[in-house]
Amino acid sequence: MTMFKSTKAFSGFSVNDIQKAKEFYNGILGIETSERMGLLVLHIAGSNPIIAYPKPNHVPATFTILNFPVADVEKAVDELIAKGITFEQYSGQLQTDAKGISHGKPMIAWFKDPAGNILSVLDEGK
Repeated sequence: MTMFKSTKAFSGFSVNDIQKAKEFYNGILGIETSERMGLLVLHIAGSNPIIAYPKPNHVPATFTILNFPVADVEKAVDELIAKGITFEQYSGQLQTDAKGISHGKPMIAWFKDPAGNILSVLDEGK
């Protein structure tokens, strides 16, 4: 099947409140956003846009929906904590430190958006 070979696919996820999502993704994370037909569009570098769509019976994803590669995980975590972000803490097979950073390969830290969806910052591995 070759019809998908050159398609410009994009990703999407649900939120329970578009305005809160916009305040978070644009205001806190600094991602350029726009609104189109009731959807929030995230304009990220080097990729097709990502859409957040309203869903009245939204249930947060139980997995990481967006990963943000960064040059310095510790610095990114510190900056996000300063903006009021709380990082997830794990103490089972997956271990995080007091800030919420897992020091495995790759180094990664998870946090949630206002709708409860899981996001991460992780070592970009250069």
